[in-house]
Amino acid sequence: MNIDFSKNTDGLIPAIIQDSETKTVLMLGFMNAEAYQKTIDTKKVTFYSRTKQRLWTKGEESGNFLNLIDIKNDCDNDTLLIQVKPEGPTCHKGTDTCWADENKADYGFISNLEDTIQLRRENADSEKSYVASLFKLGMNKIAQKVGEEAIEVVIEAKDDNDDLFLSESADLLFHYLILLQAKGFKLNDVVEILKSRQK
Repeated sequence: MNIDFSKNTDGLIPAIIQDSETKTVLMLGFMNAEAYQKTIDTKKVTFYSRTKQRLWTKGEESGNFLNLIDIKNDCDNDTLLIQVKPEGPTCHKGTDTCWADENKADYGFISNLEDTIQLRRENADSEKSYVASLFKLGMNKIAQKVGEEAIEVVIEAKDDNDDLFLSESADLLFHYLILLQAKGFKLNDVVEILKSRQK
């Protein structure tokens, strides 16, 4: 890997630290050539501490190591993206990230939809909210809706109307997310089981 440590007069380049699974950015540190080599050799992320004026392996005092998974160099060869498996919180203040964000899987729109479902369940008027009305009707009704939507997906899968197939698939996924929450789970709980089956 061709890394240009000479671009800055202090010989340091930024190293962006990202969780390899959740893709959450955990922190920003700085490396010189020696810190980079120690990271490669030990598989534990090591920085050059500008405060301590020495090499500093993240976790050397707290035990919250950043285990190296992968390193990528940017297009100008002067910034690293380092993917890690963190052991414990990354920030010295005890938070998952140095921006106090929670390090959890984020499925974009689907995660936002799960949050909306939870808000409707907790706060919405069941007379005005379809989601709240389903939760009020209870588990049997929610499970029934999932079954109905699954049958619709199967029917449309055997037809030639792709628009209807996708529409029914969206209905099934939406109601399945509701069912998961009715059972006390989120999509990530299912994802973790799928990961455990990966060979």
